[in-house]
Amino acid sequence: MKYHEFLMLHTLHHAEKGPVTGAFMMKELRNHGYRISPGTIYPLLHEMEEKGLLKSRQEVRNGKRVRIYEITEKGRIALEEGRRRVEELCRELLEG
Repeated sequence: MKYHEFLMLHTLHHAEKGPVTGAFMMKELRNHGYRISPGTIYPLLHEMEEKGLLKSRQEVRNGKRVRIYEITEKGRIALEEGRRRVEELCRELLEG
């Protein structure tokens, strides 16, 4: 799985649980040891929206405009396919 696909899959995983922001995803990925810059996460989120995996809306929080992303049905399908691929890869790696 490519790094880009990993980031997309991780984002879809969290978006399935509830709406996400770019700042949330940067923090979440940092918790896993990845340093993702705004110059990486925001283009990724925009790409995912263009592909129909996420949809977004703007809100004002603490006086700042924030873009909120939610998973779409197409995103749920992609997430399930990604989970199958990860499971297959893990089985192969762990079985030796």
